[in-house]
Amino acid sequence: MISNEEYNKLLELQFDSKSNISANKIISGTILKISDLQVTVDIGYKSEGQIPKEEFINTGHSDDLKTGQKVEVFIEKLEDKEGNIKVSHEKAIKMKSWEKLQKIFDNKERVKGFIVGKAKAGLYVKIMGTNAFLPLSQIDVRPVRDVSHLIKTEETFEILKMDYSKGNIVVSRKAILEDKQKEIKKQILEKSKNDSVVSGKVKTFTDYGAFVDLG
Repeated sequence: MISNEEYNKLLELQFDSKSNISANKIISGTILKISDLQVTVDIGYKSEGQIPKEEFINTGHSDDLKTGQKVEVFIEKLEDKEGNIKVSHEKAIKMKSWEKLQKIFDNKERVKGFIVGKAKAGLYVKIMGTNAFLPLSQIDVRPVRDVSHLIKTEETFEILKMDYSKGNIVVSRKAILEDKQKEIKKQILEKSKNDSVVSGKVKTFTDYGAFVDLG
């Protein structure tokens, strides 16, 4: 796997011009042909790049593909065993997404993501075309037994961990819900200072009283 240091160097090169085409760069190409299995892209080199159409499906860019369209590609090799240039659209999107996500992580900002499916110990989340992991312990403020209602929904997350060398991003939905609870609690306490009457829902009765949900 590529190290964080190597990744940063690649990002510095990503906007270099076509006139100096070399491996490990992100450049803009033009779609020449679209078939059921692959997309042919011209990047101004002696040979054209062939990209599996599946890559555009994985990045969510397959519906609006058309000839003459500009797309970003990552140059993996200038010549493979057959002498053809090897390029990837999915890797280009992933690298640029990682750059944006790294800034969000460093600035402790929040980001929206789409929950795409279940994992053994959590949920898979798609953020800016990049895969992330939502652990069971970070789904909600309370233990959740059934997570099916969250599949195929868009949620807001806080990024807890990023490791490009391992392709690892860990996010939390729980942190967002905790902040919302704190805000609600603050509002309720502000109202109580003025002897305000607030509505609540009785959740549980005990021998010594009742638990009331105030939101």
